[in-house]
Amino acid sequence: MPPPNAVRNAQLQALDPFVGRWRQEIRWSQATHRLVGGPPSVRMSVSFEWIEDGDFLIHRAGGGGGPSARWIIGPDDTTGEYGALYADDRGVSRVYGMSLERGVWRLWRDAPGFRQRFAGTFNAAQTLIEATWEKAAGDDDWALDFEITYEKAA
Repeated sequence: MPPPNAVRNAQLQALDPFVGRWRQEIRWSQATHRLVGGPPSVRMSVSFEWIEDGDFLIHRAGGGGGPSARWIIGPDDTTGEYGALYADDRGVSRVYGMSLERGVWRLWRDAPGFRQRFAGTFNAAQTLIEATWEKAAGDDDWALDFEITYEKAA
């Protein structure tokens, strides 16, 4: 957490519901996912915690058969938008836009040849997030990549 005398940007405060340990289940779309033939779902522990005196949120995921991944999330205080940097143990690194509005968490990437979008909805208690990742190679050929459920650990 930030020091008691630090001024916190309201966009950072909006990320507080993420902080803690979560159980994540990924359910692959067997029709479209590149790991077809593998397990239909993967369970792993994930965490969200503040780093750099609360200036950034880090999301760590790993184990259970999925890649070990890290996300670093932070806001732009002038535009109201968030950015998210992603890296995993496969050597993949990506830059995403992000928003969090009215309990809906969105991520997107519009790279040529491989676009992605994510939408996750918090329950009222902010202890469950139901989400989907979609991918597209072209402009309008979006397809389900996988579904994710995050459940906050007690």
